Amino acid sequence: MPVGLNFVARVRLEYPPPTIEPLFEMTHIFTIIFLCYHRNYMNAIDTIFYVLVLLFSIVIHEVSHGFMAEYFGDNTARNAGRLTLNPIRHLDLFGSVILPIILIVVRAPFLFGWAKPVPYNPDNLRNLRWGTFFVAFAGVLSNIFLALVFGLIIRFSFNFSLSENFYFVTSTIVLVNLALAIFNLVPIPPLDGSKILFSLLPGQASAFQKFMERYGFALLLFFIAFFSEYLFPIISFLYIAFTGLAI
Repeated sequence: MPVGLNFVARVRLEYPPPTIEPLFEMTHIFTIIFLCYHRNYMNAIDTIFYVLVLLFSIVIHEVSHGFMAEYFGDNTARNAGRLTLNPIRHLDLFGSVILPIILIVVRAPFLFGWAKPVPYNPDNLRNLRWGTFFVAFAGVLSNIFLALVFGLIIRFSFNFSLSENFYFVTSTIVLVNLALAIFNLVPIPPLDGSKILFSLLPGQASAFQKFMERYGFALLLFFIAFFSEYLFPIISFLYIAFTGLAI
């Protein structure tokens, strides 16, 4: 298992609900810190594989948001044709393809990019509070579910003579999905954890919510720069619990 994989993160910048141009109703920008890794332990093929695992994990994460929103009455994602596992529908040409390739070519110490999240309109939810909660939590839960399934596959395969490639593939899926889930639970806008938190807070906390939403991106960058490493012990603990393997 390559070392130095500190975190996988998805950061979404959402514009406030539009009142002027309908175009912005489905405009979302989000940033992905794809991988932080030690170059000495990761070749080009490994890097491409990690990116592919991350891509499909994010697609499942986003589609889960869309299906949960539809369950609560919002068909925005369905109408936009985004309830699909086809990654092409979720890619941003520059942010998902061109920029990561450039960073790989110049051997940057990390990969950076963005893609299009599945859109939803909270105003369409039958229950705004709990609809928001479950829509936000659905993405996190999908990644935990994937990590658990492949973790159990690893656990029940110990009695079989399987190749190292099998454990590399399955353990990568577990690790990437755990990292996505744990990072997204950080309660800083625009991560899912903030929407989960705000949906549970009383109405008197609206000032706090507005403050966090106003300065959320700056706070998130600060968190990534100085505190993201503290997520790794949590990811490591869950990885060991799910797979029975050490990182």
